Amino acid sequence: MADTPPPARVPAADRAYDLTKDLILGGGLPGGTLISEGEIAERASLSRTPVREAFLRLQAEGLLQLFPKRGAVVVPVGPGEAEDVLELREALESTAVRRITRRPDGLDALVRQLSELIDQQREPARRADLGAFADADEAFHRGIVTASGNELAERFYGTLRDRQRRMAVQLLQVQPEGQRQRLASLVEEHTVLVERIAARDAEGFTAALHAHLDAHRAVTDR
Repeated sequence: MADTPPPARVPAADRAYDLTKDLILGGGLPGGTLISEGEIAERASLSRTPVREAFLRLQAEGLLQLFPKRGAVVVPVGPGEAEDVLELREALESTAVRRITRRPDGLDALVRQLSELIDQQREPARRADLGAFADADEAFHRGIVTASGNELAERFYGTLRDRQRRMAVQLLQVQPEGQRQRLASLVEEHTVLVERIAARDAEGFTAALHAHLDAHRAVTDR
């Protein structure tokens, strides 16, 4: 039997990139935070050179703003950008549900799938695990768009993923003392959305989705 080749090592710049991006998207580095190459290099046990490359990639993605000899600042999600993302989400998800509810079949399977995704949110909600809940939240909403069968809409929705995750974590970090309660409320709001889909009530879904996203608007408008 031939020897199994060792797994390929992840390039150092990719490790620095993944670590820094995870910290930004997960709320470990909130918007406005000043970070240095040395700080990330120490966390990742790397030299500063791959960290510098990672910072340049993140600047190109709009997540960091670099300042020579000082480091980088995490770019906040501004109110204008947040509202743009929410408007696009609302349009894409509402259109998806209108398309879904017009089809004669497949609805029961989708309702079961979305209900399972809601069940997967309950444990992170109970633990107030913001990162895990944000991932589960994104999977739920993306599942609705995917089920429409519109591949172009699905690909475009995927481009919003990083912004959605940052916004979800930002929403839940605003009032730490009420996180578990807010997470439980989000789970119930998702349940209402599924009920509207099951009833083939596209207009009711749109109204419930708008109310669901208003919590994000309230935070980003501050």
